[in-house]
Amino acid sequence: MTEFKAELVPSSQSAGVDINYIPASTPQVHASNLLRLPSGDLLCAWFGGSQEGLSDICIHFSRLRKGARIWTNPQKISEDSDRSEQNPVLFLNPETRELWVLFTAQPAGNQDKAVVRYRTSNDEGQSWSQTQNLFDDEGLFIRQPIVVLNDGTWVLPAWYCRTPPGYRWIGNDDVSVIKYSRDQGKTWQEKEVPNSTGCVHMNIRAIKEGYAALFRSRWADNVYMSTSKNCLDWSECMPTALPNPNSGICFDVLSDGRWMVVYNDSSFEQGQAKREGLYDDITPEDDKRQIQPKQTREAIWGVPRKQLTVGVSSDSGKSWKSKLLQEGDGFCMTNNSRTRENRELSYPSIWVDRDEAGDVANVAFTFWRQRIKFCRFKVGWIDE
Repeated sequence: MTEFKAELVPSSQSAGVDINYIPASTPQVHASNLLRLPSGDLLCAWFGGSQEGLSDICIHFSRLRKGARIWTNPQKISEDSDRSEQNPVLFLNPETRELWVLFTAQPAGNQDKAVVRYRTSNDEGQSWSQTQNLFDDEGLFIRQPIVVLNDGTWVLPAWYCRTPPGYRWIGNDDVSVIKYSRDQGKTWQEKEVPNSTGCVHMNIRAIKEGYAALFRSRWADNVYMSTSKNCLDWSECMPTALPNPNSGICFDVLSDGRWMVVYNDSSFEQGQAKREGLYDDITPEDDKRQIQPKQTREAIWGVPRKQLTVGVSSDSGKSWKSKLLQEGDGFCMTNNSRTRENRELSYPSIWVDRDEAGDVANVAFTFWRQRIKFCRFKVGWIDE
């Protein structure tokens, strides 16, 4: 039985890394997202409930106050009795200092019926506005944060969970887009990322040459990459050398210009058994839609989400130096946290504190779908 320690303490497995676990009030927790406030508090949002896809899945929220070593007890900040609310993204409006939380809301496991919603706070998350739909597009999903361009444009990476009429969604035809707003979220426009079928969770960062984005792959092969001069018009998605098991990644650029990514060091291997369809499917008995017929390329589910790893690149993603952050077999063929069989390490979120003494990385990730585990380390730890 793992002891989920609340206080931030040095890791017994990795010298130079401090760890703790964020308190949980539900059997399942997943998909954390970090944000540092100007006050110095570090915020974390995630979704929790009994099981992903069920309507008791809601957005939860905690903070690590400046100088503190224990996260606050979680606060539930969404509740729709008919939909599963997932994938929270925290965002601070740089003009008004208004805090946003964006998230998806879907009926059961039907991601092709999801909508993106949001709430705002003017007191750093102590109280929240009423929930509203940010977009009415069905099947739109988010996972990664808004990027603010030099001219004030907001760019939100997203993807569409698409499926033919009469068939259930299984991820074979997902495609990435960017939503962008020039009036602080009042109105939005959209552009599709070329050749992005199967590339989701687009994570955008500013680089010296413009912008780069890394993607999760539905094909469970590699992390994919696209670049842009203006963050609006993107190149075709191409595979990198990093593996991906059809699970989330996170990416940032350090003060010295190097790229840093947290990812699972696993992917689908030829001859390996794979799950037919979703391992986390929750389909109502009255859903008569058919499973999609075999296609040329199909999403692969159930590849172990193991060996959560930190990678650093000095050549814009061409090659990587990696170091293990969390060991584990990554078993993820069940989404039932009440039985405690799931052992996935997944969906990392990163916030880099930039300091003259050296960058410090804050990383949160899903630990066995039972807790959000938090790690903090000086970036120099990777080079040791």
